[in-house]
Amino acid sequence: MNRIILTLLTIGLSIIGCKDAKKSSESPMLDSEPNTAFRETPITPSYTNTTVKEVKIIPIEHATAVLEWNDIVIYIDPVGGAEAFKDQKQPDLILITDIHGDHFSLETLQTLNTQRAKIMVPKAVADLLPKEFTPQVDILNNGESKERYSIKVEAIPMYNLREEAKKFHEIGRGNGYVLNMGDQRIYISGDTEDIPEMRALQNIDKAFICMNLPYTMPVDRAADAVLEFKPQQVYPYHYRGNPNVSDVAKFKELVSKGNADIEVIQLDWYPNDDF
Repeated sequence: MNRIILTLLTIGLSIIGCKDAKKSSESPMLDSEPNTAFRETPITPSYTNTTVKEVKIIPIEHATAVLEWNDIVIYIDPVGGAEAFKDQKQPDLILITDIHGDHFSLETLQTLNTQRAKIMVPKAVADLLPKEFTPQVDILNNGESKERYSIKVEAIPMYNLREEAKKFHEIGRGNGYVLNMGDQRIYISGDTEDIPEMRALQNIDKAFICMNLPYTMPVDRAADAVLEFKPQQVYPYHYRGNPNVSDVAKFKELVSKGNADIEVIQLDWYPNDDF
């Protein structure tokens, strides 16, 4: 009898031991023994380099300039014939501000290679363009915008305020422009005075500001407007008047005295004249 009882106890203990071993193998691991084999590996985000190239500014003469940015070439108020652009790249975008001859030259447009260019103009300029340019033209009225080549172009009013000058540029006819190029905002004033729409501009990185009499505004008004909308950099241009040339040095002095953080950059806008 004792032998039978001992045998049964041995079998029972063996069965219990097997169950415990199976239970142990099926139980999740304790926190003190983490199972790192099945945890997700952290993913490090990869970032694309979105650094925006600096805008290259090439003054041609008076109100005419070429801008280069990220392989896009922009002509501002191209006048002067093909000779003025003989060393420049073919334009992708052309902006024209007004109908006057120092801003709009049909002869120049017809002699340049504008085959691939979009041309943004106010309606007054569009009305002067022959039908051959119609497929290329974007008409922008004051307050409107259009995006081309990843550049959003905003049409800003430009007009005169002084009674004796209102005959030169009436409100609604011409455009100034703000170019949104990557993280930069560039303002082209065109022919204007220190109008409220200019003074209300925000976050301007570079501003091209006209200042010639009797057609646009005097130096002190130009400086006062710049001090109000606070561009990071300002380029005085379009400063030859009739008969005098505006005092750009005085403009720089007024701006620097009012806000030393605004950088005034003087380029040669009249390479063929000795001032």
